[in-house]
Amino acid sequence: MFIKGYSIASVAEMGCCGCFGFSFAKKQKKPRPNSHIGNHMSQERLLNDEVEEEEEEEEDDEDNCSYGDDMSESEKGDHEEFRNPSIRSEDILLYRTQNDLICREFPVKETHRVVRSEDENGNKTVNQYVREYKIGSGSYGKVVLYRSQVDGKHYAIKAFHKSHLLKLRVAPSETAMTDVLREVLIMKMLNHPNIVNLIEVIDDPTTDHFYMVLEYVEGKWVFEGAGPPGGLGQNVSRRYLRDIVSGLMYLHAHNVVHGDIKPDNLLVTATGTVKIGDFSVSQVFEDENDELRRSPGTPVFTAPECCLGLTYHGKAADTWAVGVTLYCMILGQYPFLGDTLQDTYDKIVNDSIWLPAGINPLLKNLLEGLLCKDPTQRLTLEMVAVHPWVVGDEGPIPYFSCWCRRNKLQSKQISDGNITGPVDID
Repeated sequence: MFIKGYSIASVAEMGCCGCFGFSFAKKQKKPRPNSHIGNHMSQERLLNDEVEEEEEEEEDDEDNCSYGDDMSESEKGDHEEFRNPSIRSEDILLYRTQNDLICREFPVKETHRVVRSEDENGNKTVNQYVREYKIGSGSYGKVVLYRSQVDGKHYAIKAFHKSHLLKLRVAPSETAMTDVLREVLIMKMLNHPNIVNLIEVIDDPTTDHFYMVLEYVEGKWVFEGAGPPGGLGQNVSRRYLRDIVSGLMYLHAHNVVHGDIKPDNLLVTATGTVKIGDFSVSQVFEDENDELRRSPGTPVFTAPECCLGLTYHGKAADTWAVGVTLYCMILGQYPFLGDTLQDTYDKIVNDSIWLPAGINPLLKNLLEGLLCKDPTQRLTLEMVAVHPWVVGDEGPIPYFSCWCRRNKLQSKQISDGNITGPVDID
């Protein structure tokens, strides 16, 4: 597959600007799977890749990118500033968890004992989960398909070595363990049909193993599927976009900035529902002040204001990434792509968006609004939800009535003395 004369491999060589705990590299590092730009492989292809039988032992020192080794003092400050807003995400998350301010009716299961064994067929097991095969790799660990002996369902399990996470320095005062624990805390808060669900966390203090048990999404990556050459077609793209916007509106309403919206992090179930995954670079804010400095996301999905080294607003940057994703789904290529990382940033900041002649005028208006260089003039997700192209025959994207919102409304009605029967929040 080639995009504007560039192969996916050539795009990947640009690297990822701080993505998944990597430094803003000055040296060339061996890239990890899923940190590539434009690595739009379907889960189906991942499932057919050669399976490595060694489940936990492999570690590549070349991949252990040290924050301090490759960055100047000013760059360290920039990256530290992203990871530590005025009030750190971890502190906010811990406060919400300790005060039951989470958006779940039933909390994520926490297990503090790991039993690693084999079943009668010689398959490796972790507690009640039977290993089937590796389905992917992240920055800090691998993702393996397991089947539960309790309910017979499949689950995607992220497996980590705690000792490995503690050795990886991602900021002057933080290790990769900080990133993983923040991801866990964020996912413990969330419950939405368009967000990958965290089922269980397995952390035995007597072992080096740490597991995140996630719902298994068996479908393809958003970037691939049926449709005309180079894109998915308007109908499929509209359906996917509605799910993406619904999930992201929910995140933003809970003051969560995803930070890396792109097709690789958008999975489609067998029934065609899109789910947002990978919260490894996400941040949480105490209020509406979502100001950040350094963007950790993937360069071709980076908003113009993030390329300038200035402060920016995370929610607006997420919205830009939605626009790039829609452009990819419609046209099968990136809107801004250069020969180098700097050239790509220059195009993002300076070039006008190219759209083919004859494109649907409503779609053209939507893309131009999402990919507006000025974040103050960019469409908001609320505007996207009621945009005529998005509405189509389905109507505006409905606002999801989440668990914590229902609780707040019910508590208010009780305090106001207005409860006379069952509460119908929806």
